Amino acid sequence: MQTEHNCIVIFGASGDLTHRKLIPALYNLFKIGRLNENFSVLGVARSDLNDETFREKMREALLETEETTPESLNDFCHHLYYEAVNTSDAVDYGKLVPRLDELHAKYQTHGNTLYYMSTPPSLYGVIPECLAAHGLNTEEYGWKRIIVEKPFGYDEETAEALDIQIHRFFEEQQIYRIDHYLGKETVQNLLVLRFSNGWFEPLWNRNFIDYIEITGAESIGVEERGGYYDGSGAMRDMFQNHLLQVLAMVAMEPPAIINANSMRDEVAKVLHCLRPLTQDDVEHNLVLGQYIAGEVDGVMVKGYLQEKGVPPYSTTETYMALRCEIENWRWAGVPFYVRTGKRLPTRVTEIVIHFKTTPHPVFSQNAPENKLIIRIQPDEGISMRFGLKKPGAGFEAKEVSMDFRYADLAGATVMTAYERLLLDAMKGDATLFARTDAVHAAWKFVQPILDYKAQGGRVYDYEAGSWGPVAADKLIAKEGKVWRKPSGLMKKKV
Repeated sequence: MQTEHNCIVIFGASGDLTHRKLIPALYNLFKIGRLNENFSVLGVARSDLNDETFREKMREALLETEETTPESLNDFCHHLYYEAVNTSDAVDYGKLVPRLDELHAKYQTHGNTLYYMSTPPSLYGVIPECLAAHGLNTEEYGWKRIIVEKPFGYDEETAEALDIQIHRFFEEQQIYRIDHYLGKETVQNLLVLRFSNGWFEPLWNRNFIDYIEITGAESIGVEERGGYYDGSGAMRDMFQNHLLQVLAMVAMEPPAIINANSMRDEVAKVLHCLRPLTQDDVEHNLVLGQYIAGEVDGVMVKGYLQEKGVPPYSTTETYMALRCEIENWRWAGVPFYVRTGKRLPTRVTEIVIHFKTTPHPVFSQNAPENKLIIRIQPDEGISMRFGLKKPGAGFEAKEVSMDFRYADLAGATVMTAYERLLLDAMKGDATLFARTDAVHAAWKFVQPILDYKAQGGRVYDYEAGSWGPVAADKLIAKEGKVWRKPSGLMKKKV
């Protein structure tokens, strides 16, 4: 019996995430043969749809965004079903029992069920309870797994309460907290780059690394999500989950074996080793910003306070930069500079490892810095920068690069993050999903930032289309360093 024999139940099936990410991901897995014929997808939402109207809706979404063939599209859509359920009413979940029995029998999926909560976070505790009321959580007949989207909680306290609530009905090994950043090929490649190369592993520590930058930049504003975003801000939206997880993967120790528990043990250790933020840190090593009107790609765009759904006096941050440290043997004294923001010049997520200079730069006082740039998105790749002699007389050094881009690999098909993570969840591989102790450690670390925000901490303005507030440049300049200003494409020069 293959683990891919299963029924995927998507709660919130009429929502944006389902037709933009989940259904396209499942279609592409089906198209490349990673999903065989023994699967079904049951969409669940309040909307008044049926099997046919749901299929038609998803078909249109796929035609719009994916490369389809009429045959594969028809075959795939025959696996789609729909059940209208009031997701807040436990009694209404009774409709799912005969429907799931029918689908398990039809597709011989042996009771294996993957529940995906593509719903508002207010339902994350409700849905498991309602499923349990009808015995849809028990594993007497096939495995049951539940995927939870971010945000997992709103702060340390609510994350803990949500954990307790879900754990009443599902065991930890059944819970998959999804972070689509960890599904990106380059994030996973980071581990192989580090741990399988004798070039890098001996250098990956405080003796050779000067500092590390992690940037998660977006060129878009809040778009139609002003109401939602205002309650979250850059810290909750990007930093607490995506960027802290990336930081943990950059800094983790080599796992004893490659399996989910070992990998997740090392990630959790890093988050536990983050030096707690003091009052001095939030005042001097943290910068919060909010974009005002400015020019992006030659077009004037409005400021955050003019966006739809945003209160006119909002102090929610759309940018944050933080200097933090990891208190362990490998990283003692190495600063990590992490920043994220909306309405920055380009969309880019990357890690920059800045190596220390040689102790006696005999060939040039201005020798180029050695750095390793790991580009997570877009245009995934890795670039190594080092100094070579300029042609001609003398020994003046210039920066050159060695670049690798995934796009240059012949015949390589890079799975999207959701394709990879959905496949892993169906296989029961939790390696790239956040475990409860890591989630709590992340919330515990950011709590002083939340407190600072709640106390009306300073939020700096920055123009849309700039690289953030001047205060962020000063933050890193205090130690004689500068932020890298990357372009969007990993061409010869990034």
